[in-house]
Amino acid sequence: MKKILFSIASLLFLCSFAPERDEKAIPSGEKLVFAGSYNMSGLMTQLAQVTMSTELVSTAKNSYLHLNCELSTFSKWDSFFKIRDIYEAYVNPTTLKPSLYKRSIDEGGYIKKEKYAFKGTTVTSTVKKRKGPETTKTFTIGGSTQDVISLLYKVRAIDFSKFKEGQSQSFMIVFDEKQIPVTLKYMGTETVKAGNLGNKLCYKLSIGAKTDALRGKDKNLIWLTADAKKVPALMKFSIPVGTGQLTLTSATGI
Repeated sequence: MKKILFSIASLLFLCSFAPERDEKAIPSGEKLVFAGSYNMSGLMTQLAQVTMSTELVSTAKNSYLHLNCELSTFSKWDSFFKIRDIYEAYVNPTTLKPSLYKRSIDEGGYIKKEKYAFKGTTVTSTVKKRKGPETTKTFTIGGSTQDVISLLYKVRAIDFSKFKEGQSQSFMIVFDEKQIPVTLKYMGTETVKAGNLGNKLCYKLSIGAKTDALRGKDKNLIWLTADAKKVPALMKFSIPVGTGQLTLTSATGI
């Protein structure tokens, strides 16, 4: 189950091109809801809900866009394996450059909390697992490396109409206190169902990452609506123990 949820998180978060970015503000008050399904005995079975939302928040000195993502199993599956995960990022509202990233996971009783503070190319992480002691680590990242959640939102500012089929881009994310290389490949357009948005023409993207959690060539995919919003409409993943998908059910405030 942990690999399934890692794959869901990966497909939500590991989706970003770096070049030719067209700066457009992500709206505050946006809410995207997905149904997470896993192939059980040949049938796609809905196990969880994923909710992504944005909110503009202010401190005495700065304003930030709060990016929030929550993953929860449906109640009928809680007795089998209860999951309550929260991923958060506080970013510059215009550039989406992160200042703070937080991750809180509760998966079948396994609890872990993380906090990453960004300052230039330096990250200070604070991590606590289960009942163990809290640990702190400071490490260096590349100038374009970001947390996983803010990258998903940056991808939606890119003009994919300028990309050629088969074009790919490599970049770095920071996750579990280390940098991870990720590659995204543009695979053209397809029309898919996008929840309350109806059938939408979408950009189809293939995800590759140096991790054992994702398997198969062009088996881990995401579809973004081929419009100015670039809303994630469908995601499919392939892992060592099976396959699954996330389907958009509701998009509001976009």
